[in-house]
Amino acid sequence: MSAPAFTARIYRARPEHTPAGRAILDYEDRFLRRKVLLLEDGRSVLADLAQTTSLDHGGVLIATTGEEFEIVAAAQPLLEVVGAAMPRIAWHIGNRHTPCQIEDHRLLIQHDHVIRDMLTRIGASVREVHEPFTPEGGAYGMGRTHGHDHSYSHGPDTGHDPGHDHQHGHTHEHGHTHEHGHDHGHDHAQDHVHARIHDRGHNPDRG
Repeated sequence: MSAPAFTARIYRARPEHTPAGRAILDYEDRFLRRKVLLLEDGRSVLADLAQTTSLDHGGVLIATTGEEFEIVAAAQPLLEVVGAAMPRIAWHIGNRHTPCQIEDHRLLIQHDHVIRDMLTRIGASVREVHEPFTPEGGAYGMGRTHGHDHSYSHGPDTGHDPGHDHQHGHTHEHGHTHEHGHDHGHDHAQDHVHARIHDRGHNPDRG
């Protein structure tokens, strides 16, 4: 492969000028620090950012020569989730820290046969779709939500005390595993997902 035509060290959430090109990337590929990205027109740009960054659909990488390159979310295989009890369904998805795209009448998640089986058991309807994936960020809309492999459910029916701290083995999409403790009394992914569903139900004009 020839050397990239551009180097970008700055990422911005919105363009300020007409983009000079587009990079069409799926959800996993939009999480990076340093990577050569192939543009739609065949050119390439080296993203060389100061820290690992989640690139959002519509954001731009700023080349050292001033050009802006738009980030576009690529269509990818997903699961569409619908059901009569959407807050409960959203709670169970959030409880597993699964990236989730929240819309007025449906949720979109990545393929996961374990979560799919769980959702079917609690009454959700799940079907395969092929669409761009632009999930909610982490708590307060910042960063990414990463999946946990829970060996048991923290659901309201399990008798689990949400107020205690414990350790989780936590695997990030970018390929490393670490331990961390967190307080289930606050700042939990299911609270964020549930709140978004609740908020949309009370604010029908919100996008």
